[in-house]
Amino acid sequence: MTTTNYVQFFRETSPYIHAHRGKTFVIAVSGDATSHANFQSIVHDIALLQSLGVHIVMVHGARPQIEQRLQQAGIETVFREQVRITDGAAMQCVKEAVGATRFQIEAALSMGLPNSPMHGARIRVIGGNFITAKPVGVRDGIDFQRAGEIRRIDRKAIQAQLEGGALVLISSIGFSPTGEAFNLAYQDVATQTAIALKAEKLVLITEASGLSDRDNNLLRNLSLPEVADLLSTVKKESGAESQRYLLTGSAYQACRNGVERVHIVGCNDDGALLQELFTREGCGTLIMKDHSEVIRPASIDDVGGILDLISPLEQKGILVKRSRELLETEISRFMVVVHPEGTLIGCAALYQIGDSNTGELACVATHPEFHNQGIASRLLAAIEKNAAEMAIKKLFVLTTQTAHWFREQGFVEAALTDLPAERQSLYNYQRQSRIFSKEL
Repeated sequence: MTTTNYVQFFRETSPYIHAHRGKTFVIAVSGDATSHANFQSIVHDIALLQSLGVHIVMVHGARPQIEQRLQQAGIETVFREQVRITDGAAMQCVKEAVGATRFQIEAALSMGLPNSPMHGARIRVIGGNFITAKPVGVRDGIDFQRAGEIRRIDRKAIQAQLEGGALVLISSIGFSPTGEAFNLAYQDVATQTAIALKAEKLVLITEASGLSDRDNNLLRNLSLPEVADLLSTVKKESGAESQRYLLTGSAYQACRNGVERVHIVGCNDDGALLQELFTREGCGTLIMKDHSEVIRPASIDDVGGILDLISPLEQKGILVKRSRELLETEISRFMVVVHPEGTLIGCAALYQIGDSNTGELACVATHPEFHNQGIASRLLAAIEKNAAEMAIKKLFVLTTQTAHWFREQGFVEAALTDLPAERQSLYNYQRQSRIFSKEL
């Protein structure tokens, strides 16, 4: 990567770095992910998040490790309602598997060799009896024995450790007030912990790269209603013990109970966690209560984002060049589109022409990564609504290269003489812009 690319990379990621600093992320790592060849890189990336000021709670699973211990001991267990029926002998295997996995994670987080990404990290890992559990009990005549449910999360204790700069590591075993240990589902532990902490994000790292549709296409963004629909479909198609069903259920429960965003990313792709959290396009599935972008009036804080959007178009001659000073002066005329992750991805301006009932649409721009997603059309609808509220009856636009798009939006070609006189005098004959109008 060249020096220029490095500089551009940091500039593009800096909004995410600022947005994530001081926030609490619950990162759940499946047992499959902890045994994956890429796990060391995942640990490095989690350490990087910690160094950037993110408060990390890491929850780990151990299902394949438990299966291996049970097989070695000649013990067969069964699942009912996604819960492993766990007797005393099986619970001993659970303790050994979970303990060994936890030891592996703590060792990885303690690495600090020179020439490694962990050099100088000095991560302080804290664990404890943060989870109070209770037995599942008897359901439909089946005794689940040492399988447990979460009774309480010690939120204050976890927050105290986070505020002290520690990474909190939580295993999928909980303890009852009587001192008994119970086997818990790591997805439930992560979900309930994120809800209790009011975490900004719940991140689920698994073998799957995210949630997919019936044709196995990756679903990049889902709202809460869409997750509910997917949950019923996955349950019917894949069976109750499906990992996809468990992941979808965790995401749905978390979003429904106050966690704004849930990310599902795969452990197979190196850097997937960072790409999901620090780029606009991500690489997994992002789930939110409402994943629609926000269209709102621009503020002075949006000037930098607008400049980033329009500068490439100005260089190509598509838009007339605007200075930062001019933008600051005219910022009240702009509307912007903000991605759910907080990045500005679209803008447009509305100018009333003199005292007439006509207006001019200008500076329409959409981030290239979001073309063909209807963003500009929705932004135009918002601009037209504002124009109507200003008693503007006709909207003009001058363009050199996007005439076809404005035609698709209901604009018709007009002549220079159709413009109000004060706007005609400002026409730039060198640009030879085509003029279009639309009755509102």
